[in-house]
Parts: sequence; structure tokens; C-alpha cells
Amino acid sequence: MTSRYIAIDWGSTNLRAWLCQNGTATQSRHSQQGITRLNGQTPQAVLAELTHGWCDSDTPIIMAGMVGSNVGWKEAPYLPLPVTLNGIGERLTHVTGQVWIVPGLSVNRSDNHNVMRGEETQLLGAYQLAPSSLYVLPGTHSKWVQADSDCINDFRTQMTGELHDVLLRHTLVGAGLPPQVIAPQAFSEGLTRGLNDPAVLPMLFEVRAAYVLGALPREQVSEFLSGVLIGAEVAAMATLHSGQQAITLVAGANLAARYRQALDTIGRNVTVVEGDTAFQAGIRSIAYAVAI
Repeated sequence: MTSRYIAIDWGSTNLRAWLCQNGTATQSRHSQQGITRLNGQTPQAVLAELTHGWCDSDTPIIMAGMVGSNVGWKEAPYLPLPVTLNGIGERLTHVTGQVWIVPGLSVNRSDNHNVMRGEETQLLGAYQLAPSSLYVLPGTHSKWVQADSDCINDFRTQMTGELHDVLLRHTLVGAGLPPQVIAPQAFSEGLTRGLNDPAVLPMLFEVRAAYVLGALPREQVSEFLSGVLIGAEVAAMATLHSGQQAITLVAGANLAARYRQALDTIGRNVTVVEGDTAFQAGIRSIAYAVAI
């Protein structure tokens, strides 16, 4: 067991770090130098700058996310499912010195081709904090993960967050809109539409038509669209996982509230674990279980 280590969540666009002592994060730092935004620096230089003053050559640094992808610092292989969560830490990829990368997970079947990086560490933490047979990890690419105790058997991905962004920024749906505002009622109305009809494609142009015809305030389009997309995702995936009534939801406060509203509406029992808390718990589990 190591008492002092650094946990790194290194995605495509952001980089977050926590200095941990005896299992507790004592300091944190954030950078926008995600793995696709290094601005000409090497990953090693970016990491050294971010963690300056935190460690010596004996302090383990455990990283997860896109840093282990084929566009990252060093590629960490995907572990094919099924895989035990507790076994993830036994397959770390060594980078240099005391720097290690957590592997991703993959599914490669004729009916499902999927990969994840970073979420597997949140899953490991969520398993420690709120074990379930179904985990939902909302985000740019939402993951729905089916488990049996500590064994991950399958997962699916929904591009809900990315689709919302693309529709608003790059399609007629969002063309010419004013700045958007928080509008819970508009979100709820969109959520009802999405939950009642997960065949989302016919609804997308209706979003534009609704504000053109004055039925939807132009500054509330983002909220209504978010409700439609989240509702459609939850309706479709809840049907696929109809046998699991209890769900562990792993997300930040904003997304957790939206997905919890959707899941509560369809009568699912939800336990929420904050995303950063799950990530830190996952890294802690690896650091304590593996001699590195």
C-alpha cells in the first residue's frame, strides 16, 4: 500500500490532478492542456509543470483517460469484457519512472462494438461506494454499464452530449439563436417528449420549427433540446436494461440532476455518486491494491 500518490484525469480537452495522502485528496490542480491541446509541449513537460512541488521520484502517478489512447502519451491496451473491476489495477501500463496509465475497456461483438477510457476508473470507484448491477455515466458520450458484482459484462454508449453540442453549433437547429438561458420548464417539456418517444430523429427538426412558430422561446432551445435528447437516451437504454431497477448514477451535479429527473420519472431507483469522488476512489483502490 502506498500512502502518497497523485491521481490524474487526463482527457482530450482538460487535465485534472489531485495530490493524495492516506487516501484523501489534499490538493487539486486543473489545466486546459488536454491531450489534444498540449500547445507544442510534450506530455511529460505538461505533467511536470502541473505537479511541480508535489512529488519526488518515488511518488506514484496514476493516470486515466485519453492520455492512454493512440493520440495520447502512451497507448494503454483496452481490456476486453468481461473483466473484473478489481483486476483493472493489475494491468497498468508503465510510462516512465513511477508514472502509470490505467487501461480502458472494450466490447467487440457483432451486436456491440464499444470502448471507454477514464470511465472505467469512475466505475471502479462507484463499485466501492455504491455497488449496483447498472451504472450510468452521463457526459459527452454517456455510458450504460451492466455489471454482476465486481464483473463488468457489457456497456453501451450514447453520444447525447456531443449531439447536443453539434446540433446547436453546426446545424439549422441552432442557427441564429440568441444566448441560451437555464430554463427548467423547457427542459422538463423536452424530457417528456423524449421519454414518450425515443425515436429522436423526427423530433430534431421540430425543435427548430417550434421556435420559428413561436411555440418555444428562442433563448430556451438548448434546454428543450437537452430534455429531448436525455429523455430519448434514458427511454431507449432503460428498455434495453429493463431487468435492472436500481441504478448508480455517476456524474457532476448538473448532469446528475437532469438524469435523475429522467430516471425518477420512469420509476427507477437511483443512487448518485459525484464523478470526481468516484474517480478519486477508483485511483485510491488501485494505489492501495497494487504495489507500484
